[in-house]
Amino acid sequence: MSASRSPADPQRRSFWLKTLHQWHWISSALCLVGMLLFAATGITLNHAGDIEASPVVTKRKAVLPDNLRPALATPPAADAPLPDAVADWLARELSVPVAGRAAEWNSDEIYVALPRPGGDAWLTLAPDSGAVHYERTDRGWISWFNDLHKGRNTGAAWSWFIDVFAVACVVFCLTGLCLLQLHGGSRPATWPTVGLGVLLPLLLILLFMH
Repeated sequence: MSASRSPADPQRRSFWLKTLHQWHWISSALCLVGMLLFAATGITLNHAGDIEASPVVTKRKAVLPDNLRPALATPPAADAPLPDAVADWLARELSVPVAGRAAEWNSDEIYVALPRPGGDAWLTLAPDSGAVHYERTDRGWISWFNDLHKGRNTGAAWSWFIDVFAVACVVFCLTGLCLLQLHGGSRPATWPTVGLGVLLPLLLILLFMH
């Protein structure tokens, strides 16, 4: 029985080695930049209190033209975006993209929140006078990268990227584990090292987190 199976064993091992190596390098290529980004921002997030930031605040004012004000006279449904004509004017005059953004409509003021990675922004508009106030806060590149790490105010495209990146990381780790299994017999330190990698975070959680 064993003699009949032995010729197939090297072929099976060669097949799995080739397949696992292929998936391992493909997944590593897909998540390389993302892994570097998330590893680096993991450090900056862990030491966020030690990293000084000097927010830069930008303020702009404008007055909405008279012909556009009637569009704001009657508040629409709750959280409705600004009319297209008003949004286009704001994009041209202030370079503020508000199209499709939910707005808070009140009798004397319309407020549009414009959260963004690495900072914040908002815009208010007075329906009667047409007065527009825009304020943007920029907390710097480190804050921007930290928000990318957290997926904070980054939009749907970046959210999808994080999901794809996470799947690639899982494939990378699992194929690496399978390769360790295949090569572990000739490398005695393999499983003690893997065991240490599992045990160390568990000990830190049990001993130092209360």
